[in-house]
Amino acid sequence: MKTLTLFPVLFVIMLSSCSMETFFTVGVSLPSGFSHLARRQLAKTGEPYDVIIVPGIPYDPTKNSSIMTVRILWAKYLYENGIARNIIFSGSAVYSPYIEGIAMKIIADSLGIPSEHTFFEIKSEHSTENVYYSWKMAKEMGFQRIALATDPFQSWALRGFIKKYCQDVVSIPAVYSRTISGNSTLPAIDLNAAYVNDFVSLLDRESFATRLEGTRGFRVAEEERKRQFTNFLTPLGPSLTKR
Repeated sequence: MKTLTLFPVLFVIMLSSCSMETFFTVGVSLPSGFSHLARRQLAKTGEPYDVIIVPGIPYDPTKNSSIMTVRILWAKYLYENGIARNIIFSGSAVYSPYIEGIAMKIIADSLGIPSEHTFFEIKSEHSTENVYYSWKMAKEMGFQRIALATDPFQSWALRGFIKKYCQDVVSIPAVYSRTISGNSTLPAIDLNAAYVNDFVSLLDRESFATRLEGTRGFRVAEEERKRQFTNFLTPLGPSLTKR
């Protein structure tokens, strides 16, 4: 019982350290249970999705990121096979000086995905925010059928958050056999357009406790409370909502 109680806590602590490529690699390489779930979900996919949300990952020009490779190539597969009409890549400059959403869009465009069908969201600093802010952006753009397209591990980790805050978002976890081979790499291209000169890492901007809150969706929860409060006051008149 103690082990079961501690597991969610340990999981969240590990997830909050999402700058660690090693941890993400472990997530990508988890056993076949996740892959089986992904294949089953893909088989249920029917009508194309208006847009898929692809969460960001810190970009490091000195090495190939296995998790970024999975996410971008899975997005490419879904687009090329008519499962998704558009793609939103999401993420700010969090742990590296490259804005994740812009960097991933540039790479995706270089792989042949038409640039008019790829978009970026650059406010998010945590995986929960990747989903929430991209979902809001998609709604504002008029997209109705929205899906999360990422590795199976992250899909599983975000299921509770999606159920609570973005209920119409469907998860389509990556099926690795459809996307990558053992030597799959992303192209080495100029990403200066995504580079932030005055970058300060999230590790230096927020304490561990604050980062943990972001990972658990506390920032989104606070935004939702404010939004609902504003919606409640709106019918009462502009004098109560102008602040």
